[in-house]
Amino acid sequence: MSMRKDVYERMRYFVLGKIKPNYSAVARQYDVDPRTVKAVYLRAQSDKTAVVRKRRSRRSKLDGYQDIIEDKYDAGCSARSIYDFIVEKGFTGKYTIVKDYYRRFRRAQTKKATIRVEHTIGLSAQVDWKEQVTMTDWNGVSHTFSIFLYVLPYSKFKFLKLTLDQKQDTLFKCLFEAFKATGGIPKEIWFDNMSTVVDHKLSDFHHHRFNERFLSFSHDAGFHPIACRPFRPQTKGGVEALARTIGRLKPYDEEFCTINDLNDIVNRLAKRLNHEKSQSNNQKPAELWAKEKEHFRPLDYDLTRYFDSVQTRKVSQDSMIRFQNHQYSVSPNYIGKEVEIKPDTDGKSIRIFYQ
Repeated sequence: MSMRKDVYERMRYFVLGKIKPNYSAVARQYDVDPRTVKAVYLRAQSDKTAVVRKRRSRRSKLDGYQDIIEDKYDAGCSARSIYDFIVEKGFTGKYTIVKDYYRRFRRAQTKKATIRVEHTIGLSAQVDWKEQVTMTDWNGVSHTFSIFLYVLPYSKFKFLKLTLDQKQDTLFKCLFEAFKATGGIPKEIWFDNMSTVVDHKLSDFHHHRFNERFLSFSHDAGFHPIACRPFRPQTKGGVEALARTIGRLKPYDEEFCTINDLNDIVNRLAKRLNHEKSQSNNQKPAELWAKEKEHFRPLDYDLTRYFDSVQTRKVSQDSMIRFQNHQYSVSPNYIGKEVEIKPDTDGKSIRIFYQ
């Protein structure tokens, strides 16, 4: 049968990812009949089966070792360490054979993970922080800040937030605001290996142990947290691509007056990104998000207790404390000391205590 190459390639992605596509949705996207999409999907499945059978008919020195390589890859082992291990098990082939198989398997796993999060509506979000961004205002004063990034892989919808610190209560507040801005909470959220999420003292390369307070927050919010393994962020493509767009802030260097002005610039950037067509699917994130938000869990406003309760801060050498993206000055007598901060019920002011 003759078929459109673009539809066939899309179906191959689904086959490799072991995901059954929504025939109607794909049909609308490519302007074809849903029955055509189903037929192409079945063809892609049969083509893969034929290739697998053909490969199995050829003997390879890797026969009997593929499962070991895949298991050790999942455990975070390098190609070289796996090669040394299977040599002790009797493998007689060269390292290059193992390395090539390792790379092919890694590409397949990355594609599978990417297909899963990018083609399942309302499934996931990805979080990262762009650290230590420094820009100068038009008075020559430098401002160092971070950018909190929250991305929905399916719609490519982004939420950006300028932050003055990366403390855990700031993370909780940013997540809460991201949930509000995107219309709810997805089933799972992928996080970078940040200390406010992962307990590094109790974790190793292969297994992450989540911070107890963070785990409590995720449980109350109703999402499943997933920590990306260092050096192998298989599904962080959306966040990494967004991090590169932070370069679009550079033209505003020395073109703003206060940190509040810069915050407005970041908000405008997020709005532009959500109304620009994505290079990956040629669609506007805001338009896809309008459908995706219907699949999210409703927001629980009781989550505010995680960041609106009493917090502690250390007074800096310039007699300042930072709290929820604001700076407050205190008496120089408290430099280097811990103070307690309690937000007022109006949300517009705070109280500072020293004991």
